[in-house]
Amino acid sequence: METKINSTAKIETKTNSTIKKDNMTKAVHGFSYAFIGLFALACLIPFVLMISASFSTETTITKNGFAILPQGFTIAAYELVFKSPRILIGSYVVTIVMTTVGTLIGLFIVAMTGYALQRKDFPFRNSISFFIYFTTLFSAGLAPTYLWMSQYLNLKDSYLAVLFPLLMSPWLIILMKNFVKSIPYEITESGKIDGAGDFTIFVSLILPMLKPALATIGLFIALGYWNEWYNSMLYLSSSVEYKPLQNYLYGIVNQAQALKSSVAGANVPVGQLPTTTLKMATAVLATGPIIFLYPFVQKYFIAGITVGAVKG
Repeated sequence: METKINSTAKIETKTNSTIKKDNMTKAVHGFSYAFIGLFALACLIPFVLMISASFSTETTITKNGFAILPQGFTIAAYELVFKSPRILIGSYVVTIVMTTVGTLIGLFIVAMTGYALQRKDFPFRNSISFFIYFTTLFSAGLAPTYLWMSQYLNLKDSYLAVLFPLLMSPWLIILMKNFVKSIPYEITESGKIDGAGDFTIFVSLILPMLKPALATIGLFIALGYWNEWYNSMLYLSSSVEYKPLQNYLYGIVNQAQALKSSVAGANVPVGQLPTTTLKMATAVLATGPIIFLYPFVQKYFIAGITVGAVKG
């Protein structure tokens, strides 16, 4: 009888302990979800303010500042941006094509370079790695780069002058090399035993195992092309009708600010000229489409960051 009572007491103690642990786990999970939700909301608020400001009047923003809801609802900033819809659409097409082509080619080049630099049977991997890493410490500068692109390669007023510089970067090669290290070298050896060449091994065996890496680095390359404006400003003159989107929107904002400065001393209501609202409208048009790309690569992106962080 005494044994039964003791066993019953032990069971009750274990049950109470389990209930306490479950309650503690629920409390921790609830706190974590609440914290993450508040953090996500804090990250979302700037985008809401940006969209709201793009539909507000310049006068109300100058007087009252930014708000969650539009103040004095107007689409004047968007009307100014869409004043030349054909050029805007052409800029979108140029940016989309350049982002797609550049990301695919850049991914392939970076993946091949990272794979070659970690091959144990590649005798020159350390020497080539040194030259690649050296460029992260020193650069030639703007003048030699401009002369090389415009005079020696004759790429002035060519989209290739915008495409080539972003195809690969030393940092992405280092990142890809760390990713490839997570793949066992025995896979390459098994391919050689079966008589496959190096390129066949890379395409058939290595690339399918690099999905997290390709998604992560591909997102970086795509963002670089989508946000590109500096190289297009340097190498694409006014004779090029369709410029990349960021460069086109940047030119619109500069024209609005120049107009505001030129009429500052005249009898013109400067406060009504859409400068701040125009910046917000261009930011919405520039960031909106690329945001929809992230959900498709999110799971690979998170896995890729984890692998790249722990491998050295």
